[in-house]
Amino acid sequence: MHRKQTNQIIKDLNKKMVFLVGPRQVGKTWLAKEIGKKYQKTVYLNYDRLEDREIIKNERWLESTELLILDELHKMPGWKNFLKGVYDTKKENIKILITGSARLETFRQTGDSLAGRFYVHRLMPFSMAELIDSEYGNDMERFMTRGGFPEPFLSSDETGANRWRNQYIDGLVRDDVLDFEKIYDLKAVQMVFELLRRKVSSPVSYTSIAQDAGISPITARKYIQIFEALYIVFRVSPYSKNIARSILKGSKIYFYDNGLVVGGEGAKFENFVAVSLLKHTLAKNDMLGENNQLKYLRTKEGKEIDFCLANTDNDIEKIIETKKTDGQLSKNLKYFSDKYNLKAEQVVKELKRERVVDNIKIVKANSYLKELFL
Repeated sequence: MHRKQTNQIIKDLNKKMVFLVGPRQVGKTWLAKEIGKKYQKTVYLNYDRLEDREIIKNERWLESTELLILDELHKMPGWKNFLKGVYDTKKENIKILITGSARLETFRQTGDSLAGRFYVHRLMPFSMAELIDSEYGNDMERFMTRGGFPEPFLSSDETGANRWRNQYIDGLVRDDVLDFEKIYDLKAVQMVFELLRRKVSSPVSYTSIAQDAGISPITARKYIQIFEALYIVFRVSPYSKNIARSILKGSKIYFYDNGLVVGGEGAKFENFVAVSLLKHTLAKNDMLGENNQLKYLRTKEGKEIDFCLANTDNDIEKIIETKKTDGQLSKNLKYFSDKYNLKAEQVVKELKRERVVDNIKIVKANSYLKELFL
């Protein structure tokens, strides 16, 4: 299935290296190979494969190569210096595409900077906006239950999707997390993971999670940071012009795979909207060079709005409240909209009629999500 970032990635390859990053099994390798088909001489090398590893280390690809795809290269010791050397000395005709599951910023250790030598494209799960022209573009229930990862989403039945997810969870915890850093308490990692699945949409307390998992708050925070680095979960922090104040308040945790959420339909719907808004935000940043952020609003008195979109100048462009069925205007949404003169929208999963109340749009989620950037 065509991914909408494809054309922009090809354009960017003509200028710099491209890093294609994102969650495990979201389709990075598939997309890289699809892009490779557009070149006459493409070389694909995976650092996890022993034979490929030797070719990479010795730079034994032909000089006539047009597109060089290096998968999981971040697992190579000193990969940044290696890649800098390859890029700075490559033939002009060679374009380089790097793929991997771990966040680039996680690997800012020793070594020369790659600044100015690459573009980043973050490949996210399918969204309604991306599949708007497909047979699945209107099937919100499929997105909510199966998530947007290609294999379970496109599976012919629920059984296939469930079998994929069981293997996916086991692979995330046993392989990715334990390989990422030396961790020996597998049960504690699994416990934190399961606790987070049940705390979607609520501000996370590291102390509470630590108590439930029988570990220290520092360890709980460390595990969650690893989950973030591996694109398993993402944080939505409270909006604040003061960064220090923002850090002190609790962030909310969401899963890239909507199928991992354990809870009621309201929590699953909010997670789905969160993933959709994150993808919208990241795509605008990666493809348009902006610096938008996904946040939420919360006052000391406990008034809260699910999401807000902040622009490059860290000014709020829009506040968004999600509801499963309630067509009545949210009091908190009206409070923030009136007090701070903010553009506001209430996104409802099950809504008979869209309307405007006190200059605030109450819209159907089905139509709202399809109109996002990607």
